Amino acid sequence: MENFSDKYEKCPMYYAMSILEGKWKWIILWKIYENKVVRYNQLKTILQPIAHKTLTQQLKELESHNIIHREQYNQVPPKVEYSLTAEGETLIPILSLMYQWGKEHRKSEDRSNDTGCEHG
Repeated sequence: MENFSDKYEKCPMYYAMSILEGKWKWIILWKIYENKVVRYNQLKTILQPIAHKTLTQQLKELESHNIIHREQYNQVPPKVEYSLTAEGETLIPILSLMYQWGKEHRKSEDRSNDTGCEHG
């Protein structure tokens, strides 16, 4: 008999969500998309109040699934840059739809026009 976990591990939606779940992953991807290439400290500043441990973990998970690319330069001080991979770029249409959805539904809550994002 197939249990709950086995059944849903075969589901494409379950698979996608298992990779992309997390409070910060979507906004991390959005900020990398907006900036094309971004350094760790830039992300840390943009995403305040994200904790160092959380940002590091989310980046590692996205990298392990080939969604983002991590480029480390051997210099002092150390320099690390992140960018979307070709696979990560396939998420851009989804990110854009999420942005538009948030923008439209935010209007219905009678908030200011300030989106808090550079895009759009």
